[in-house]
Amino acid sequence: MPTPMKKATSADSLATISNVLLTAFLIVALYVGREILVPLALAALLTFILAPLATRLERWLGRVGSVLVITGMLVVATVGAGWVLTSQAVDLANKLPDYKVNIRTKLRSLQMPQGGRMKEISKTLEELKKEIPSENGLVEGGGEGAERKPSVMPVKIVEQENGAVKTMQGIVMPVLGPLGTAGLVLLLLIFMLLQREDLRNRMIRLIGQGRIGQTTRAMDDAGSRVSKYLRMQLIVNVTYGIPIAIGLWFIGIPNAILWGALATVLRFIPYIGPWIAAAFPILLSLAVSPDWQTPLYTLGLFVVVELISNNVMEPWLYGSSTGVSPIALIVAALFWTLLWGPVGLVLATPLTVCLVVMGRHIPKLAFLSIVLSDEEALTPSEECYYRLQRSGEHAGVELADNFLKSHAPADLYDSVLIPVITTAETDRRSGQLDNDQLGVIHRGLRDVIEELEIRLDPVAPSPPQAKPFHLACLPAKGERDEIAGEMLQQLLRQCGVSASVASSRMVAGEAVQWLENDTPDVVCISAVSPSTALHARYLCAKLRSAFPDLRILIGLWCPHPAPSDIVEVLRASGADEVFHSLTTMTKRVAELAPAGDAAGLALVDEG
Repeated sequence: MPTPMKKATSADSLATISNVLLTAFLIVALYVGREILVPLALAALLTFILAPLATRLERWLGRVGSVLVITGMLVVATVGAGWVLTSQAVDLANKLPDYKVNIRTKLRSLQMPQGGRMKEISKTLEELKKEIPSENGLVEGGGEGAERKPSVMPVKIVEQENGAVKTMQGIVMPVLGPLGTAGLVLLLLIFMLLQREDLRNRMIRLIGQGRIGQTTRAMDDAGSRVSKYLRMQLIVNVTYGIPIAIGLWFIGIPNAILWGALATVLRFIPYIGPWIAAAFPILLSLAVSPDWQTPLYTLGLFVVVELISNNVMEPWLYGSSTGVSPIALIVAALFWTLLWGPVGLVLATPLTVCLVVMGRHIPKLAFLSIVLSDEEALTPSEECYYRLQRSGEHAGVELADNFLKSHAPADLYDSVLIPVITTAETDRRSGQLDNDQLGVIHRGLRDVIEELEIRLDPVAPSPPQAKPFHLACLPAKGERDEIAGEMLQQLLRQCGVSASVASSRMVAGEAVQWLENDTPDVVCISAVSPSTALHARYLCAKLRSAFPDLRILIGLWCPHPAPSDIVEVLRASGADEVFHSLTTMTKRVAELAPAGDAAGLALVDEG
């Protein structure tokens, strides 16, 4: 029978529509305003990196002096790196024509399998080899009698009018765009560093209206995470690029400094950046080397350095993750690349970290943390509740096995199964579950308890006694209380304590008669929310009037202890002690049982 669904109100529908429209508007605004937003994001990124250095220099140089020194160092480093890389690129362009012989040699050495599906490819390759001219100008495979084919140069008519202007436009225009963006980023960076506290306070006031403390914690969290990530990423990338440059120089790849710097920059791009950086030196190694040994060395260098960087440097320097799941990083990289191009790919991780932190601290944006963060989407109890609802599957046992690898059995009951009972009954009362579905969950819980009864080895029984210590458990209200009693019974049996559980269908008079026949040393009244203290109080009063000398324990199974006023009411009705967890009650009963405390404590504390 399908789960009853609540009908959405018109207000909820309007809120959903408005959220969708707002999201679409923000995406369009990010795309349309990318010319302004990209420099702003880059300047903010540099501010995150340079703010700690500016704060330290400010002690000796003042606010303005520290900012000027930092920006001057940044400009000098950028210009110097640009000059070195440009000279390397020009030198590489001048050397490329010298590598044509090696390229021809490698292409002629390629041998494709004959026959089968590779026949056509092999035929095409052989035809291509014949068309490659040799060093003396003859067509390959033509022999001595082959005639030299005259080289025909196409004649291109160029208009002389305004030729110089068009040439200058072709040279200057591609440079002006990046230079203008760089200048705008530098200007924004200066003002952001000068006014960093003022900007922070204005953001707190703008976003945190009525939530100043919460917004301050969110911004501090985002700032520390992003700045730490960027600093460590810069260190990791530099320690990646330097070994690449040194290794390429020893291998004999020309312009090794250029490729090391390119590897450092491209590694800011998640996942694909290192391999884009590796493609250029590998292709160049194919051209500069007459054999295949140098390309293999080059490929091996990138693989080894990448493995060391991923498995040694990053875990050591990062210490903790950025808080973003790997799938979210991939999706974010695609999203920001579509919006802002290559710059968006570089900014994808810092922007996503900021969104995750906002989702953790701002309730209305909590969905961002759920979707993007690397935290568990469901708690163990929520996941167990979900699995138990899947008809025909008993995945709860598998979840229990995984949980018990790092926790004690009592923790499984207190932290996972008891909350499942509470959630299921609450959903049934609100109409989200019917009785049949509630029965499926209860049967699943009993399956887990029975399976654990088989797997867990009980403590060796104590020497025979005249009268074994025995506990009887009475459900306060319904089947949920009975299931919790079965959990307590199992824990006590593992401690070597005898226990029995009454049926939840008994009324108070039948429970009294059942206890007279069972003759326990201790009675436990089990109550799981939404069973209330009132149910337990009524049953406790009945038992106290019938058994004045019997020790009565009450278990109000919930994550936190019951309020003191409720405990006093239960004590007034005849309860000796009140517990909120199976763990604490099991320890207490183990202490009461003769020679049972050591075994009980060992079992409960084992994790």
